[in-house]
Amino acid sequence: MDRRTLLAIGLMLIVAVLPAILLRPDRQPATTSAPGDTLQPQPRETTAVAAPAAVPEVAPPPVVTAPSPDTTTEQVISVESPLYRYDFSTRGAHLAGAVLKEYRSFAPGDSGAAQIIPAGSRWLEYSLVIEADTLSLADWSFAPTATELDVTAAGTQLGWVAVRGPLTVELTYTFDPDEYLFDVAGRVRGIESGLVVIRLGPRLAMVDADSVWDIRSYGVVTKARNTERLNFRSLDPAEQRALEGPFEWVAIKSKYFLGAVLALGEGQPQFGGALATGGPRPGNHAVHTDVVTSLPAPGGQFAFSGYFGPQEFRRLSGMGHDLEDVNPYGWIFRPIIMPFANLIVRILLWMHDTLQVGYGWVLIIFGLLVRIVLWPLNQKAMRSSMAMQAIQPELKAVQERYKQDPQRMQQEVMKLYREHGVNPLGGCVPMLIPMPVLFALFFVFRETIEFRGVPFLWLPDLSRPDPLYIIPIFMGLSMFLVMRLGQLGVPPNPQAKMMLYVMPGFLTFIFLKLSAGLNLYYAVSNVASIPQQYLIAKRRLGQRTAKKRE
Repeated sequence: MDRRTLLAIGLMLIVAVLPAILLRPDRQPATTSAPGDTLQPQPRETTAVAAPAAVPEVAPPPVVTAPSPDTTTEQVISVESPLYRYDFSTRGAHLAGAVLKEYRSFAPGDSGAAQIIPAGSRWLEYSLVIEADTLSLADWSFAPTATELDVTAAGTQLGWVAVRGPLTVELTYTFDPDEYLFDVAGRVRGIESGLVVIRLGPRLAMVDADSVWDIRSYGVVTKARNTERLNFRSLDPAEQRALEGPFEWVAIKSKYFLGAVLALGEGQPQFGGALATGGPRPGNHAVHTDVVTSLPAPGGQFAFSGYFGPQEFRRLSGMGHDLEDVNPYGWIFRPIIMPFANLIVRILLWMHDTLQVGYGWVLIIFGLLVRIVLWPLNQKAMRSSMAMQAIQPELKAVQERYKQDPQRMQQEVMKLYREHGVNPLGGCVPMLIPMPVLFALFFVFRETIEFRGVPFLWLPDLSRPDPLYIIPIFMGLSMFLVMRLGQLGVPPNPQAKMMLYVMPGFLTFIFLKLSAGLNLYYAVSNVASIPQQYLIAKRRLGQRTAKKRE
């Protein structure tokens, strides 16, 4: 996790807890080159190659000789639906492009639909493993059943056939106009069994304004019993790291998008494994990898699914098999943050659909609702803090009387708490309750594609910082006001007075570079807490005045 993230989380924790304590005595990567025309796969800048499963003993397969280069002209076959346009090449039947029509590119100089496949890269290439021989199909010429395909109904198919010597390779792709998921069924005639090796691809294209964070987000994610993530930047040059299968799915991700192969059918053979080989590290971050994974092909037949699209939470979670975990919220805090983040995403999406308002207004309403729900707890915390203040003279007297006997002092202090019905943690624990929500929103706005490019008022994108810094400055002012009200009627405390000015200013500086959505939520939460802080301060001042009269 980067330093800015850790610092932001630490400061969120400080700003939630400290007031209660004080008031209570990378560089743009080059495009991966196309694969070589050799029988054995060659590692590129960074390569992840599946560790193939053991090939079952079968009758000797036909002799496979190295095919001569095919001189047939390469053509691009476009498969188009309202959601996407997938471009396939007749050379190896590989995927050469994936345009997502509902998502814009924010890369400098590009304002069209997001093309998530880098120009010149090759995805979904095939090789055959027959005993000890590996035969690449990357240069084979495949004949398609259509020169272009308009996907208007589920079950629309595109077929491919390629013939070399004794081998015939048949592929059938089945598409749905409303899904980024498509099915692939293949058959190799001329062999009785073996492995089909599928090269997933090098990396996804950069289509966001923050290329540095895109690079940090690049990773290979696999699902066996659990979801495992291998960040590209964790691989040193020429380092090889085996990923042990079998896997239900293997994916390459960026910050918001995903390219994956999946074996989700009941009883369907799963992917064998992967081997990651590190490459050059521009800007200290590796940005390329090739994921090559294997499937057994009994009788020469195999099947899997492909997904090239957005990391939409509901779409991925609806597919099952923990596919939504491809982009886990929370990193090292994941066990705590992930449940809150998933719940908050579901709530925000539900509010957006139900109320039919923009996500900016959803955040405002959500912030108000959180404060309303927490009102009783905050009220309890304030009362506990006031009770602690009321017994401060007696508490100091006990501490002074038994300062030479810490054990006796502890006993007397606890006795004092019981006599007055004071919980020493009562003012602190309720302050911690909103923190999982704030932490979760930090990750949600940074990594959830539903908020990508969503404007609100003058804000061009809720997932990115406010370009005018209005929201973070307003957030800092609201924090100052809340802390100032919290100090009314409280005995003077030089440390608390210093923090009154330091903390809002410091947090404002940090939040300047955090997402506008997070700033908006925090500012609304602060403003919504002002009435309660005012009522408590008024009551505290009244008690203080009454004591002076006595």
